[in-house]
Amino acid sequence: MLLNRRDWLSHAGGTLGSVALAGLLAREGRVFANGETVGAGPLAIKTSHFPAKAKAVIYLFMHGGPSHMDILDPKPMLTKFDGQTPPEEFHKIKLEFTDVKKQKLMGSAQTFSKCGQSGIEICDSLPYLQQCADELCVVRSMHHEIFNHTPAIWLANTGAQLPGRASLGAWLSYGLGSESDNLPSFVVMHSKPLKPGPGVWGNGFLPAVYQGTRISTGAAPIPYLTPPSALAGGNQRAVLDYVQGLNHDHAQLRNDSVLDARIASYELAFRMQSAAPEAVNLSTEDAATLEMYGKGFGEQCLTARRLVQRGVRCIQIYHGGDADDWDSHGDNDKQQGRRMAEVDRGCAALLKDLRRLGMLEDTLVIWGGEFGRTPTTEGKSGRDHNPYGYSIWLAGGGVKGGMTYGATDDFGFRAAENPVHMHDLNATILHQFGLNHEKLTWRQQGRDYRLTDVSGNVVKGILT
Repeated sequence: MLLNRRDWLSHAGGTLGSVALAGLLAREGRVFANGETVGAGPLAIKTSHFPAKAKAVIYLFMHGGPSHMDILDPKPMLTKFDGQTPPEEFHKIKLEFTDVKKQKLMGSAQTFSKCGQSGIEICDSLPYLQQCADELCVVRSMHHEIFNHTPAIWLANTGAQLPGRASLGAWLSYGLGSESDNLPSFVVMHSKPLKPGPGVWGNGFLPAVYQGTRISTGAAPIPYLTPPSALAGGNQRAVLDYVQGLNHDHAQLRNDSVLDARIASYELAFRMQSAAPEAVNLSTEDAATLEMYGKGFGEQCLTARRLVQRGVRCIQIYHGGDADDWDSHGDNDKQQGRRMAEVDRGCAALLKDLRRLGMLEDTLVIWGGEFGRTPTTEGKSGRDHNPYGYSIWLAGGGVKGGMTYGATDDFGFRAAENPVHMHDLNATILHQFGLNHEKLTWRQQGRDYRLTDVSGNVVKGILT
């Protein structure tokens, strides 16, 4: 059966990996068989608004909501009044599953130690991370208004609680372009389904070239990237050159960003067939490094370090997912303890390794979830969602180490000192990349959109 050109491109696209490579597009213009390049390309390196402190970010997202008073924000008053009803001033707090005035305060079963020269208090269930205390900036006053998982995860990742907006990684790719010729600018790793689905790390209304690319460890890091045997050797290069010639002729007749994105993906897909497997091949690391990171989440952290070394700008690692995450509505202490054990070694190894390699100075590492947990019980031993006050930590990338910033009230209900909204955090991240969050905009349906919606302030108190 004869295929028309559009159908042929559609079928050929699968063999070249374009289905999985919508976000892996060439930073240069369209490249053709004769070597000609047309246009600057959407991922060409762009000039930042002002000098940047960070050139890459590794965002360790704890899916489900870590319990701040059990991890990074110890509350002696909560322990003192364990089992009693909360003070009346907290009774009007709106939560998802519980009525505050009908619940009892629940002290943490965790113990804490003052760590490093800075004396930051960190849960003893994180012994590896405790060794990195002087690298950490612990923000104890994060807050927002959304207490359901899916919209809160959307807010944390895209700056809006509803689907359709661009994620942080997509904004960075749009604002700065790509440092790598052979790998995507924005990479995502997660081992379990996410409550909001993959759109949470997507491009939203930005062109498809800016969306994240999910990878995994192993021989096939990106689905559909390996060519069929019929295209082995020089055959694939010849086919690609021929396709790009046809694309060149067709593109001159149309002005279609989706078509341009598909065309550009072919060339990068070809280059990635060797670059991507090498980048995630952890067997090339020495035994001491592999031991330091450990398995599971640690392997993802090691992969992130290798990707940063190869020019990837944004790596988002989601830990946990759907029904197996940090969402501790029952048996809070056991579930939070299990999750801490899963990530502790990898987080610490990543910080130590980046420091050892001289990369931490310009690589920003962020750890946190969509919200925290309540100081009151849910049922007998669980904690409900709490977006009104919770903790995250940052390290490297021009952020001060060995400090805490902000505070919640004595029980951990709400941000009480130097509150930091999610929009403030995103404004600060962009600032470290030399981007003014108010100027990084995209015109859509008659208005200018941005990652920080219509608010957000840079948290200058945590910056060097």
